[in-house]
Amino acid sequence: MRYLNDEELQIATRFLFLSMAIVVLKQDIIYMQNGKFKIKEPYIELLEKMISMAINERRQLRKIMMRKNIQVVNLNKNDSFSSFLFTCQGREEKRNYFNPAIRKKVEIIIQNLMKKALQPPHAASVANT
Repeated sequence: MRYLNDEELQIATRFLFLSMAIVVLKQDIIYMQNGKFKIKEPYIELLEKMISMAINERRQLRKIMMRKNIQVVNLNKNDSFSSFLFTCQGREEKRNYFNPAIRKKVEIIIQNLMKKALQPPHAASVANT
């Protein structure tokens, strides 16, 4: 049964998957630094820009979550599923996610961050209006 409304759930899940994307991007920087790339700097710079954009978005989501009293708690994880508890103003909703589905959601977020990071500065400001 659903206890959180669509907006609350959308904010909470975006925060959750965006946080996961940040972890993946930070790991990718480490792999890139330790990898055998001849010229690493442009790739690392792109990943750092993506992380910065993601952290800024997550900061905004955290403000909204604090205002609406929304929390996300990691309950458990096994080989196939991960469980999370979403709470909002005393209401709770437990959701189970298939791990490959989580991976796909995180991948989509990373692709979107990459597209935004690669936009020319003028195009990015026009797209945000």
